[in-house]
Amino acid sequence: MPTIYQLKSRFQDLLRPICQRLANNGVTANQVTLAALGLSVLEGFALWLFPGAALPLLLLPVVLFVRMGLNAIDGMLAREHNQKSDLGAVLNELGDVISDAALYLPFAILPFVSAELVVGLVVVAIIGEMMGVIGVQIGASRRYDGPFGKSDRAALFGLCGFMIALGLTAPLLYLVLFGSGLILSAVTVWNRARAALKELSSQ
Repeated sequence: MPTIYQLKSRFQDLLRPICQRLANNGVTANQVTLAALGLSVLEGFALWLFPGAALPLLLLPVVLFVRMGLNAIDGMLAREHNQKSDLGAVLNELGDVISDAALYLPFAILPFVSAELVVGLVVVAIIGEMMGVIGVQIGASRRYDGPFGKSDRAALFGLCGFMIALGLTAPLLYLVLFGSGLILSAVTVWNRARAALKELSSQ
């Protein structure tokens, strides 16, 4: 199913000169991964400390975009500059789920947003990432099937943050948006499980 993740290769092409420059200056993939995690935690702390404040919410789409760029760069450094490591794989997977939790759970404390929906969405998203990794565990590839992967979640929460910063606080709007995100996240878990098993059966 279509997902923003499918644009990753084009995004990487744009970032490749920056990646080359970082590699030339001795920057490692793990350092970039930790930088993305640190940025996400700081932004999440600001969202939690100042719930509904315009500045942190307006910064959220920017932080999510920068995080996406850093995530692409750390992968390219690992693959294209011989920096793959077991520690890098651990940091990459843990960094993603911790960053998601830090950035998205603060939405649960907003009075016009359903806390249950936000928490449920984050939990099911973590299960989806776990399912992607399970593909490797059972002998398939790391699964990134959609329709609602990491990039799609970032788009949803970035959009919601921007709208809230502009004063759009209608509860029904966020009930629909986060409810749709939860349903699509559950479909993503199913699709990744099915795709991993199908890949194994075709080997």
